[in-house]
Amino acid sequence: MPTVRKNAEEFSRKEGASLNQFIKVAVAEKVAVLQQVAWAASRQKPTPERIAQLLAFFDEQKGVPPEPWDELPEGYISIRESEEYKRLLQAK
Repeated sequence: MPTVRKNAEEFSRKEGASLNQFIKVAVAEKVAVLQQVAWAASRQKPTPERIAQLLAFFDEQKGVPPEPWDELPEGYISIRESEEYKRLLQAK
């Protein structure tokens, strides 16, 4: 397809890569996406029991302070505490 080739040549030039290198990267990105889709489709769906286990685990963690490297940034507001979220809930 001449148009696709022309666009690929233009973008490869802008990125400072040969057309072959550009195509290799494009194919690698596509393969990665397809692998991700296949993994997501094959993974087990959560069961109500597993969801209950995870919720119980999170409940056990309440009150446990985060590690120093895992703290929320200053001024962080949870989406659940935002006015936009509250408006969306009221609209339902």
